[in-house]
Amino acid sequence: MSKLYRINSDESLRKGLAEAVKIISDGGIVAFPTESFYGLGVDATNPHAIKRLFEAKKRDHDLPILILISSIRELPQYVAYIPSRAKRLGKKFWPGGLTMVFRSSPILPTVLTAGQEKVGIRISSHPLANALSKALNVPITATSANISGMPPCLRADQVVEWFDNGVDLILDGGITEGKHPSTIFDVTSDPPKILREGIVKAEEIIKSGIYNEVINSV
Repeated sequence: MSKLYRINSDESLRKGLAEAVKIISDGGIVAFPTESFYGLGVDATNPHAIKRLFEAKKRDHDLPILILISSIRELPQYVAYIPSRAKRLGKKFWPGGLTMVFRSSPILPTVLTAGQEKVGIRISSHPLANALSKALNVPITATSANISGMPPCLRADQVVEWFDNGVDLILDGGITEGKHPSTIFDVTSDPPKILREGIVKAEEIIKSGIYNEVINSV
């Protein structure tokens, strides 16, 4: 059975993060809460760990997986190009529930991007997810903790029920909001496209005034 570590104090956070970092660095899978649902994190630069993640979720390999970074300063390491307006959008909505899709850097494995040469990136506003990102020197995946096609997990015990031994560690940070997933916004096209509307609404992006035109392809 997956190891479950309850985070309910500064000390438990410190110990839980230390163990999570070790597991992810060794190619393992860690479940953790985000501002929407529980996510599954592996080293996003490790193809073997990503393949194991696909197997655990029973996910089709032609579906890319988004990643979390801890700071907008890390963005140039993982993307081929940063449109100036996308950077402004990141400064406005990160940390938060906006995933922006960029042209990916060669440093990211093709198994992560499903060969599409694009990658979805965001900075999480959940304190535990953000702390985990900051504790690592690599980006981590943040795909929802669920078997593909099934509802995502809102609680740590649901992760245990779904994955049993498929996840190495579960950081139990309590019940997540679970209302909406992150919004996916593709900034590689002009005008940019909303591929999935979630936490950040289309009207919020438009009202920001950063983009003159936005295509809502939902």
